[in-house]
Amino acid sequence: MTYPESRDEMPAAHEKCSPSGKKRTICEAGDYGPLTTGQGSHLPVVSWEKNLDGKWKSGLDGRMKTKTIGLTLAFCFLAGAVCWAADPQMGTWKLNEAKSKFAPGTAKNTMVVYKDAMGGKVKIMTDGVNAAGKPAHSEWTGKFDGNDYSVTGDPTSDARSYTKVDDRTLDFTVKKGGKITITGRVVVAADGKSRTVTTSGTTGIAASTGRAWQRADFLTPDKGKKYKNTAVFDKQ
Repeated sequence: MTYPESRDEMPAAHEKCSPSGKKRTICEAGDYGPLTTGQGSHLPVVSWEKNLDGKWKSGLDGRMKTKTIGLTLAFCFLAGAVCWAADPQMGTWKLNEAKSKFAPGTAKNTMVVYKDAMGGKVKIMTDGVNAAGKPAHSEWTGKFDGNDYSVTGDPTSDARSYTKVDDRTLDFTVKKGGKITITGRVVVAADGKSRTVTTSGTTGIAASTGRAWQRADFLTPDKGKKYKNTAVFDKQ
């Protein structure tokens, strides 16, 4: 007995198949035995399906496609989980006043939002009050690479930089006119539900206006008091 050289050339004489519905015919592997390629090599012995167009299709094809789709989906979910786990800073954070401590005459953020931006950057938006107790809003877009990126909306700073220490920790500096005015650290808790921001700077009275600011560059050399604030934020 001879066998077809390919699944598309399977002769009618060997179609010992059973009908399965109206769309295809199923043939078991034992009906045909090994198929050869013409050079003496053998194709795997598997079950075959004959479609409406008369083409033969191995049952192995369907199983392989199912496995491939399953692996692809699993990879996508895994990749998403890894990416999310690597960015615990992302999201909306609300100040927990009861757990926070601020020195008099310093500004504070009551709401902070971290979100993805174009070009692999991160956009940080803050809302709160300035050192004078007036509403304040600022925006910063950049990378956590230690380089300075511009700040908008804050008259007491014009640049800020973030450096990634580890997956849950960021160090940052705030500048005005090229001078560092504030340094700080952001640490997200292991459970990802809260974060603690510590900042260090100088408070004082600006010589020209008599208003309290938290940025050292607004102070006269003989005035100002160093401070360290601790702000605790809860994930929203």
